[in-house]
Amino acid sequence: MPSTEWEIPPLVKAYEALGAVGDGRVRILDRTRAIVTSSSGARNYQVETSAGGREISSNDNASYWLGYLGYPAIAVLIERGLYRAPANVTDALAGIPWHAINRRNKNNYAKTLAEVDKVIEANGHDPDAVRSEAEELLGYLKKLKPRRGKRRRPPPEKSKAR
Repeated sequence: MPSTEWEIPPLVKAYEALGAVGDGRVRILDRTRAIVTSSSGARNYQVETSAGGREISSNDNASYWLGYLGYPAIAVLIERGLYRAPANVTDALAGIPWHAINRRNKNNYAKTLAEVDKVIEANGHDPDAVRSEAEELLGYLKKLKPRRGKRRRPPPEKSKAR
């Protein structure tokens, strides 16, 4: 069965991916495998990519259940150098508690982004520059047309260690 293209995620997932890179939560294991830790530290997502990043498997909830490319897979593409994100943007999104903000806003991504913009600005960064870069990242994904790899593992359970 031929693989199909991933759907392009909502803008907030580009922000989350850039934040994961800024936090150093992406760990490259080898030329195809990586692990991305959630912002709360409660989950580790497994991401597998082909050499050029075009075929991607990820066991985060969005990728596994919702059909769009989740932030862990996007973060791995950035960490592998397939997309160059400016340090000022990844720095601006470092330390954002995504899980808590999404939960507080009941996964209303417009409200989440509005709250994150306030945090970015309060920390001395430019929210417009961050939004522009996140939009560029989604544009890159549209051009890349990433394809779904095999669904190898279901999403991880929340770690009981935290």
